[in-house]
Amino acid sequence: MKEKIIKFFEDVMKEMRKVTWPTKAELFESTKVVIVVCIILAGFTYVIDMIINQVIKGIF
Repeated sequence: MKEKIIKFFEDVMKEMRKVTWPTKAELFESTKVVIVVCIILAGFTYVIDMIINQVIKGIF
């Protein structure tokens, strides 16, 4: 069992060496995209919620 655990962590370290980490610039650009998309989706959700709210108020 101990050998399997050691082997697992050795394999993890080997795989982590293969990872290509983003540069600061790439990370910054990706973060901007995520924030903009979140703002757009929040706005869209707000508008849809207001429309549904008005429809429900109109029914009752």
